[in-house]
Amino acid sequence: MPDDFEQMWRDLAPVGRSASSGGYNRSPWDSAEVELRDWFVEACAVRGLTVETDGVGNQVAWWEGADPQAPGVLTGSHLDSVLEGGAYDGPLGVLSALAALDVLRARGVEPARPIGIGVFVEEEGSRFGRACLGSRLATGATTWDAARELRDRDGVFLPDAIDSAGLDPARGLMDLGRVGTFVELHVEQGRDLVDRGVAVGLASEIWPHGRWRFDFAGQANHAGTTRMEDRRDPMLTYAMTVLAANKQARLATQRATFGRIAVEPNGTNAVPSLVTAWLDARASSDDALATLVGEIERQAADRAGRDGTTLAVTAESVSGSVAFDADLAARLAGVGDWPVIATQAGHDAGILSGAGIPTAMVFVRNPTGVSHSPEEHAETADCLAGVEALADVLAELTADPA
Repeated sequence: MPDDFEQMWRDLAPVGRSASSGGYNRSPWDSAEVELRDWFVEACAVRGLTVETDGVGNQVAWWEGADPQAPGVLTGSHLDSVLEGGAYDGPLGVLSALAALDVLRARGVEPARPIGIGVFVEEEGSRFGRACLGSRLATGATTWDAARELRDRDGVFLPDAIDSAGLDPARGLMDLGRVGTFVELHVEQGRDLVDRGVAVGLASEIWPHGRWRFDFAGQANHAGTTRMEDRRDPMLTYAMTVLAANKQARLATQRATFGRIAVEPNGTNAVPSLVTAWLDARASSDDALATLVGEIERQAADRAGRDGTTLAVTAESVSGSVAFDADLAARLAGVGDWPVIATQAGHDAGILSGAGIPTAMVFVRNPTGVSHSPEEHAETADCLAGVEALADVLAELTADPA
């Protein structure tokens, strides 16, 4: 099994990787992500599994087990990345699912219920701004009528991107009706396991989080001839808002990040007319998140009034708090005596949990604690420990068809 896992990792390592930065750009429905989905089909075929691909690119393959009619256990993750992302966020869960199936077969396990290996598309929301879009569509959390209006940074509509990848939403979406439980393995995006000195953990909850678009509008003008006191500069309002967000998040021990910005007309010698910025905010409770975002918006609006600019705030993608199935987590914690920890990162597991599917997550230690960056990492020994842990979990969950 180590050779199989490491060979799979070597196969995926070059796909979508920047030669200059070492970061990954596996944008949904673009060539690198399509290549990875083709790789998944081939990896499943080697194992005698047939992949079903839905109309938007979600994929699943089933090992039917002794009773194909019993509720199945689905595992897997995603293959897309953030811009200049790391290698492990998403693909580790898919590779580990395939390797765990190999472990179970090597052990001579015949599951009493089906085991599915799945890949959800556009988990990161890096292209169309909706995190976990594939799983949201599959669960009905987002409708196709709403999603079809989404556009990427280049103005490409979602249906056109999907069509360019040879897919057709009219073929329908992934059927989750046969999924009785979902287990997602993921690299940890933080340092909890590092601090505990353990390789593997389970998730207790996902913090509520979301993305808000802030549109700061002002007046374009000449950078040289316009006196400072005569300006209506939205960049000033934006700059103050960034500082306010940082301060409010620190005071509340929560999270607030402005990581993306667009400026018009974007000229060196022009006062901008419009600054559009995206806030990513996360907090330990729904109320704390609402308070944090509300305070940031209040301070931004106050500053806009003093700067002679205007502010419009749009919630683009908001996910409430997720408490994973406590009974399931307790059951699985007993399998390997793993710690149960919270995560501040969003995952497809949170969407399936919100749809009423009992859900658990397995985390693999990240020694750098860094994620969404080329520095994201997991040691091979820890990855293999994660594979064994996932195999143990799947064996436990499929031992009895009842």
